[in-house]
Amino acid sequence: MSQIADRLSRIKPSATIAVSQKARELKAAGRDVIGLGAGEPDFETPDNIKKAGIAAIEGGDTRYTAVDGTPALKQAICDKFKRDNGLTYTPDQVIVGTGGKQVLYNAFMATLNPGDEVIIPAPFWVSYPDMVLLAEGEPVIVPCSQNNNFKLRAEDLEAAITPKTKWIILNSPSNPTGAAYSHDDMKAITEVLKKHEHVWVLTDDMYEHLVYDDFKFVTPAQVEPALFDRTLTMNGVSKAYCMTGWRIGYAGGPKDLIKAMTKIQSQSTSNPSSISQAAAVEALNGPQGFIAEHNEAFKVRRDLVVEMLNKCPGLACHRPEGAFYVYPSCAGTIGKKTPEGKTIASDGDFVTYILEAEGVAAVQGEAFGLSPYFRISYATSNEALTEACTRIKRACEALT
Repeated sequence: MSQIADRLSRIKPSATIAVSQKARELKAAGRDVIGLGAGEPDFETPDNIKKAGIAAIEGGDTRYTAVDGTPALKQAICDKFKRDNGLTYTPDQVIVGTGGKQVLYNAFMATLNPGDEVIIPAPFWVSYPDMVLLAEGEPVIVPCSQNNNFKLRAEDLEAAITPKTKWIILNSPSNPTGAAYSHDDMKAITEVLKKHEHVWVLTDDMYEHLVYDDFKFVTPAQVEPALFDRTLTMNGVSKAYCMTGWRIGYAGGPKDLIKAMTKIQSQSTSNPSSISQAAAVEALNGPQGFIAEHNEAFKVRRDLVVEMLNKCPGLACHRPEGAFYVYPSCAGTIGKKTPEGKTIASDGDFVTYILEAEGVAAVQGEAFGLSPYFRISYATSNEALTEACTRIKRACEALT
C-alpha cells in the first residue's frame, strides 16, 4: 500500500523549478546552456542589506522570533505600505513568511473549504492552482488573451464569479507575462468586486517596483478602499531587493485572517530566519535608489529581447509593462518540423527543441495556463540574452 497521500495526486511539481534544475544538470554534464527559466535577478543583494544580515549574526540575533515576524520588520512593512501604497496597516494586520510563496499557501490553507472556488486569471504563476488544490479548493481559470495584453477583463471576471467563489488572485506586474494593471484597468476590476461582497482579493504585488516607461503601479485596496477589509496584500523583498535566497515575504490584511494564517505557520515552519528578517528591515527602511538603476538595466534588456524575438520566424513577442519576463507566442512554429523530422505540436515541444538544439532553457506556456507561448526571464546579462535570442532565431529558421 502506498504511503503517499492522495492529495499529492492533484498537483504537479513546479515547472519553473524543473526547468532550472534541468539547465543545471545539463551544465554539469558539460553542455553549453543559457538558462532563461529562473525568475531571479542577477544583481547582487545591495551591500547595506548584506551588512545588516552580517550585523545580525555578529550581534547574536540568531534565535527564534515571533512566529509572524519581528516587531521591527512588521513596523517597517507597515511604513512601506503607507509610504508606497497609501495603505494603513497596524502590526497585528501583518504577517511575515518564508517567502511570498508561504504567505499565499498559509492564506489558502487558512480559508479554503472543500469546493471553495478561487478565480485565477491565466497566464498565471505556476504555483497558484496547485496551492489551491492542496487546500482542497477548486481553481477557476479565466483565460486572458494577448488581445487584451494578457489582462483580466471586467466582464470575464463577472462571468466567473459564483456563490462558491472565495478568492480572486491578482498579480501585477505579472509572472509570466510582465503585464501590469493601470489605475483604469484595476478600477474596472474593483468595480465588479464591490458588487460581490463574498469574494476576497489576494493580490500578489511581488514585482511592484519593477515597472518601466513611467508606468504607475497600483494595488486593489489602494484603488478601491471599500475592498480593504477583504483584501490580502502580499509582497516581499525577493525581486526588487535581489534577495531571493533570503526568503522573506509578507502580507497585510484583516486581523482575523492574519491570525489564522499565523496559526498555520506556527504548526509548519514557525518564524522566518531571524537574520533574513534583520536584512529585510534594512531593505525596506534603507536607500531605495538602486531599484531605479536596476530598472534601467532591465528596461534595456526587455527592449533587446522583444526586438530580437520579433525577428524570429514563427514568434511574436508582446512588450510588457513590468517584471522581468516576456511571454512570446510560438504559434507560428506549431506544425513545423525540426531538422530531425520531429513535428512541433505544442509549446512544450518548442521549448524542448530549443533546449536540445541550441542549449536555451525556457518554460513552456502550458505550465502557466495559456498556450502556445513560452516564458523567458531577461534577468541576466545583455550578452547572454543576445546569444540566447540568436540561438532561438537559428532554431526557428531551421524549422520547415
